[in-house]
Amino acid sequence: MRSRKRPPINGRGIFSGTGIIVAGLMATLLAMIFPIWSYADRSGTGLDVLNADTVSTGYGPLSALDRDFITKVRLAGLWELPAGRQARQKGSTPAVRTAGEHLIEGHAFLDERVRDVAAKLSLQLPNEPSEQQQEWLATLNAAQGVEYDSRFANILRLAHGKVFSVVAQVRASTRNSLVRKLADDANTTVLDHITVLEATGYVDYDALARDMVADSTPPLTPPPAPPGPTSDPAPAVPMTPPPSPGYTLPSAASSPRPKGGSGDS
Repeated sequence: MRSRKRPPINGRGIFSGTGIIVAGLMATLLAMIFPIWSYADRSGTGLDVLNADTVSTGYGPLSALDRDFITKVRLAGLWELPAGRQARQKGSTPAVRTAGEHLIEGHAFLDERVRDVAAKLSLQLPNEPSEQQQEWLATLNAAQGVEYDSRFANILRLAHGKVFSVVAQVRASTRNSLVRKLADDANTTVLDHITVLEATGYVDYDALARDMVADSTPPLTPPPAPPGPTSDPAPAVPMTPPPSPGYTLPSAASSPRPKGGSGDS
C-alpha cells in the first residue's frame, strides 16, 4: 500500500514568519557591530588625525605648537640677551638701560628653564639666533644715541608683542605640564619686558599697531637707516629723551632671576 506524502506544516523553516523575524534581528545586530569592528585600532581616523603631530611624554601629550613654543623661547634668549647687554652699555637714558637689565635677567632665567624643559622632553634646541634676529642685532649695532634708544625700544616691543600672543595660545591649549609651567614663566617675563620697554617713552604705538595688523616684522624702519627723520610727514618716534622725571621705573630686580646668580654671565 503506497503511503501518502504529508502536507507541509505552515510556520516552519527559514522562510516562515518566525525565521524572517530572526534573520532581520541578526542583520540589525551585525549592522551595529560592523562599524565598531571596522574602525577599531585603525590609524588615520578620529583622534589619530587630530593628534597627528602630538607625541606622548611622561609629562603629558606634546603638540607641534608646544614644540614650536619651546624653540621660540630659546631663540628669544639667543638674541635678546645680547640686546639687553648692549642696551645697558649704549642706552642714553636710565630708562633704556633699565630695560636692558630686565632683558638680561628675564631671558637668563627663561633660557635656563627652557634648556631644562627641552632636556626632559628630549628636544634639540637651536644654538644661534635666526637670520632675522641677527638682522635686528645688526640694526642695533649700527645705531647710536637717541636713534639707538628709539630702535631698541620699538624693535624689542614689537617682537615681544608677537611672542605674547603665542604664549597665551600655548598656555590656554597645552596638555603638557612642563610646557604649561614654562608658559607661565614666559608670560610673566614677556609682560615685564613690554612694560619696561614702553616706559622708555620711545615706543611708537601707531607704527606698532600698523605692524601688528599687517603682521610685518621689526625693525620699524629699513636697516641701515641714516640718522634723521623718516619719510613719514611726522617722525615715527620721539627724538628727545621723553621719560618724565616724576616717573619711577620698577626695579630690574623684579624680573625673575635664575637660581644662583644674576644671569649676566
